[in-house]
Amino acid sequence: MPTFETPPSFEGGWRAMTREQQATFRHVVAEAFAPDLMTPGRPFRPELRVRIVPGHPGLHEMAWSEEGRAAFSYGTEHSPGESHVIWWRITAAAHGFAE
Repeated sequence: MPTFETPPSFEGGWRAMTREQQATFRHVVAEAFAPDLMTPGRPFRPELRVRIVPGHPGLHEMAWSEEGRAAFSYGTEHSPGESHVIWWRITAAAHGFAE
């Protein structure tokens, strides 16, 4: 099972979201994002729209809803063979982060 970390840069965006938006994000992570992480060699499903953020090596962006985006990177594994994800930012705005 992947592990997750949320630094203060994520927490501010999280608190600004509605409970419904938070619930949607949790659902997407549990039902799509985490299962894709646990399947070696399989790319993320297209509907997550995971991409590398240009100009920011190691930073990725995932679309968790029509207007929701979350930026993440991979950290050091806490359990051997299990991904560790650091969620850096989250927003429910209609735009991404660094273009």
